[in-house]
Amino acid sequence: MCLGIPGKILDIYEARELRMAKVEFGGIVREACLEYAPEAKVGDYAIVHVGFAISTVNEEEARRTYQLLEDMDQLTELGAPMIEDKNDSTGGKVT
Repeated sequence: MCLGIPGKILDIYEARELRMAKVEFGGIVREACLEYAPEAKVGDYAIVHVGFAISTVNEEEARRTYQLLEDMDQLTELGAPMIEDKNDSTGGKVT
């Protein structure tokens, strides 16, 4: 099953002409594309699905959703290793 996971936007930058972000999910930081959520800003919570932020939510909703996903054991993909892109202008993988 594919689910959108809420995370907090820590940093926003441009990479390959795309608006990107570092997003924290329960202590794990991953990269996400913000092109589908242009209103997102640092400090916001975004729902991220397969590397794309698809919407923003308030902190309470993000925490509630994250807890439900954790209770259902649906957050295992966050622990998967990231593939490092040697041509990544952001300096490599985000962990």
